[in-house]
Amino acid sequence: QLQLVESGGGLVQPGGSLRLSCAVSGFSLDIYSIGWFRQAPGKEREGVSCISGRGGNTVYADAVKDRFTISRDIAKNTVYLQMNSLKPEDTALYYCAVDWTAYSPVCTIRRPYDRWGQGTQVTVSS
Repeated sequence: QLQLVESGGGLVQPGGSLRLSCAVSGFSLDIYSIGWFRQAPGKEREGVSCISGRGGNTVYADAVKDRFTISRDIAKNTVYLQMNSLKPEDTALYYCAVDWTAYSPVCTIRRPYDRWGQGTQVTVSS
């Protein structure tokens, strides 16, 4: 059964940290790329980060570079997004998604992916 399930969201103060998890089933993380996207109320969805299936190469949006880190544990079928130095503008519903392009050594966050999780809410507020 193909599935992506996000977890780890919550309420955090500015400057704090959260780690999001994306648990996948029905496919392997060393074949397909996974992306993290977010959507704030009243705003368009935007790409945050991705990790390629082949080689685990990573891409980050400028807004999160040097603050967020994407990683994966292939054995656990899980992709993580470590978010540090969080800002109020990081508040959004965060989704993970899979790109069905197999064995790609690169990934992109500039286009929608093929299958999505249900999302996890991240709220950064004092």
